Amino acid sequence: MTNSISKLRNIGIAAHIDAGKTTVSERILFFTGVNRKIGESHDGQATMDFMKQEQERGITIASAAITAHWNNHQINLIDTPGHVDFTIEVERSLRVIDGMIAVFCAVGGVEPQSETVWNQADRYRVPRIAFVNKMDRTGADFAEVVSQLNSNLDANAIPFQIPIGAEDTFEGMIDLLKFKAFYFDDQKSFEKEIPAEYLERATEARNSLISTLADFNDELADLFLEEKEIPYDLFMKAAREATLKLLITPVFCGAAYKNKGIQLLLDAVIDFLPSPIDVGAVIGNDVDEPEKTISRHPSSKEPFAALAFKLINDPYVGQQTFIRIFSGTISSGTQFFNSTKGKYERAGRIFRIRAKDREEIKEAGPGEIVALVGMKASRTGDTLCASDHPLLLENIHVPPAVIELKITPKARKESEKLGEALSKLINEDPSFRARYDEETQETIVSGMGELHLEIIMDRLKEEFKVEVEVGEPAVSFRETLTKEIENNYKFVKQSGGKGHYAHTIMRFEPNEGKGYEFVDKVKGGNVPGEYVGSVDKGVKKAMEKGPLAGFPVVDVKAVLLDGSSHAVDSSDMAFQLCAGMSFKEAFMKGKPILLEPIMKIEVNTPDDYIGNVTGDFNKRRGRIESMRRHRKGSQKLNGFVPLMEMFGYATALRNISSGRANFSMEFYNYQPLPAATQEEVLKKLASKNAQK
Repeated sequence: MTNSISKLRNIGIAAHIDAGKTTVSERILFFTGVNRKIGESHDGQATMDFMKQEQERGITIASAAITAHWNNHQINLIDTPGHVDFTIEVERSLRVIDGMIAVFCAVGGVEPQSETVWNQADRYRVPRIAFVNKMDRTGADFAEVVSQLNSNLDANAIPFQIPIGAEDTFEGMIDLLKFKAFYFDDQKSFEKEIPAEYLERATEARNSLISTLADFNDELADLFLEEKEIPYDLFMKAAREATLKLLITPVFCGAAYKNKGIQLLLDAVIDFLPSPIDVGAVIGNDVDEPEKTISRHPSSKEPFAALAFKLINDPYVGQQTFIRIFSGTISSGTQFFNSTKGKYERAGRIFRIRAKDREEIKEAGPGEIVALVGMKASRTGDTLCASDHPLLLENIHVPPAVIELKITPKARKESEKLGEALSKLINEDPSFRARYDEETQETIVSGMGELHLEIIMDRLKEEFKVEVEVGEPAVSFRETLTKEIENNYKFVKQSGGKGHYAHTIMRFEPNEGKGYEFVDKVKGGNVPGEYVGSVDKGVKKAMEKGPLAGFPVVDVKAVLLDGSSHAVDSSDMAFQLCAGMSFKEAFMKGKPILLEPIMKIEVNTPDDYIGNVTGDFNKRRGRIESMRRHRKGSQKLNGFVPLMEMFGYATALRNISSGRANFSMEFYNYQPLPAATQEEVLKKLASKNAQK
C-alpha cells in the first residue's frame, strides 16, 4: 500500500488514434524503471498493447493498468484506446482515474476522437494536462495545436513550455515556470540557460502565463501588478490549483519516439494532476433510500468502498476484476458486499498489475487500482463495499450497440463452447451483446462498430479456439409505437389438470426519449398485488423482440388499468404470458415504426475535395451541422448520418479524396426511419426470413 495517499496519482492517457499515446506510455514506463527496454506499438512490442489483436494492428484496444514510480510518487497509469469503437474503454477508465494526459499530434492537432475523449473527461470533471507529441514531424505546429485546443475544445489551454525548433530542428523546450531551457541527448535531459534568440518569445509567453494565473490567485495578481518577482513556489501553487479546478489546461510538448520531453511530462503529472486527497470524497447513494447521498473520503479509516470497472479473463489466474478503491482497505480473503447485485463476494488474491505481469499484495487501500481474483458475481460498474456500511456508487455509462452480425459455429458440437466464450466476452465488455434467436437458430452479436466486432470474431478464433461463420454486418434497429392503444386481453388455458388464467386491461403509450415505464393504476385488488410485478415482467420480456421485425422495443409507457384473476388458476407465469400477448397485440395496432441509429460524424478533408465529400455525404441522407477550417488548406465537416448508409464509407472516402481525407463517427441517437425506407427494410427482412 502507498505510504501516503497524497503521493499517489491515478492517471489515464487518452487521445485520437495515432497521436502516439501508447508510445508516450512506453517511454513513461522506461523512464520510471518499469521496463528495461522500450517497446513500440508499430512493431508489436508495446508493454501496454499485450493483446495479439493490438500487436497485429499497432493500436490499443483494451485499456491496460500499470503501476510505476517517479520522484517518490506512485503512478497508476491507464492506457486507453483512441478508436471510437472502443470508447467504452475510455469511458470506464475516466470513471476511475483522477487526472488525465491528453496527447495531441503536433501535425494532426485536435482530431475527432480527441474531441470525444475531451467531452467524456468533461462529464466526469477530470483535471487534465495536454502533451503535444511528434514535434519532430514535418508540419509540426505547436501554436496551431494550442489554438485548436481553445477554439475546438474550449480548453483554456496555456503553454507551460514552448518548443525550441520544430520538425527536424526540434531540440527541446523552454520551461516557462523554471524559465530554463531543456535539451535531450539519447535518454538524458540537460538544463541550460534560454538561448538569446528565444529570450524575448519566452518572456512574452511567461508573462501571458502569469497574467492568466493572476485571474485565479490574488496573491500572485498583486505581485504581478506591482511588477515584483514571483516566488517559484507561489507560481507552482497557483498553477496546480487552477489545473485541479479545471480552470486551465497546461500544455507541454515533446517527441516521445525520440525520448524528448517525457521526464518533464512525468514531473508535470506529479506537480499538476490530483492525488485522491485533492479529488476528495466520492459521493454515493443509500441502498435503501436512493435519494439520500453518502460520501466516502479517501481514508483507510472510512468503511470500504470501491468500483469494479473492468474484467479480464487471464489464462493463468482466471477472471481478474479491476477495482478502484475510494475508501477503506481490503485484504485478501476478506468478505465484502456487492451492493449492485445484493450479493456477498470474497477476493481470494489481490494483484497490482504491470500490464500482462502481476505482483501479489496482501492489502490495498484508498486510491489504489488493483485486480482481484476469485470474484463470482461482480461485473463492470458494480459497487463493492463493507457489508455493514452499504452504498451505491454511480455506474458506468454504456452506449447502445448499433451494429450486429449473425454467427454460427462451423461445427455443431462447438455450440456450447461458443456460448461459454461469448458469455466471457460479454462479462469483459459491456458494449458487446449477444443473443440466440430460437426461430432462425442463429446467434446474433452486436457492438459499437465494424472494427469492434472484427476484433471479437478474431478473439473467438485465437483465444477461445471457436471457428464461426459470419454473416454480413447489419444495422441494429429499434421499434416503438406512435399511437396510444388500450387493450383488453384474457389468457385462459385448460390442460387437464390445473388451468391458467390471467386478465389484464392495459394502455400502451408512446414515451419518446424516456425509455420503458410501467404504471400500476389498478384499484380494488382486481389484479392481486403479487401479480402486478408479473405483468411488468411480461411486457419487458415481450419488448426484447418486437412484433414488427424482431428488434428491441424502446420508449413505451405501459399502464395497467384493470383486470381479473382466478383463485386457483392464476399464477405468476399466467400473468407474464397474458401481459406479453396483450402488448404484442396492442403494439401492432399502435402504428409501429422502426428507429434507426444516427451517427455523429466528423470528416477532415483537404479543401480540394470538400465538394466531393459534401456531395457524397448528402447522398447518404447526411445532415451537415457545421464546416470550419481545420488547418491551413483543410476543412472539418461535422454532421449526422444514418448508420445504415455508412457501410463501406472508409473505402468510398478514400476513393473520392485520393486517400487524403479521414473521418470518425460515434453513436448519437435513434430516430424514426423514413416511411419509404422502412418499407424497403421490412421487405428485405421478410424475404431473408422466408429463405430460411
